[in-house]
Amino acid sequence: MRTPNYHDFYQMALIPIGNRDLTALQESETFIPEYPFTHWLIAVEGVQLPQAKIYFHWKVSIYPATSDGNFNWKVPYYCSENMEVIDHAISLGSSFVSFAKKDALTEATLLEKIS
Repeated sequence: MRTPNYHDFYQMALIPIGNRDLTALQESETFIPEYPFTHWLIAVEGVQLPQAKIYFHWKVSIYPATSDGNFNWKVPYYCSENMEVIDHAISLGSSFVSFAKKDALTEATLLEKIS
């Protein structure tokens, strides 16, 4: 399995998981009972396109993380579609930061998947 491109991995926020979001996380496939996940790590990641010239698309990824920022890169809670413009990914990531602070991140990601 390829490891992620950490050269183009931009952590936006490490936010404590609220009670509603924690309940939704515990009911998801992402939840690993052995890990003390207490925070959301929200990041913008570059996805290198398979072509001769180095060119990236961008996605927003959300990982459950520990309070010191450890996370399992193999199991994101959410990944957006790839976007051509990094500004669009940053904007989406910023909106997820706002939702996470309101304990409504799981609802926001569900709505994003539907639309």
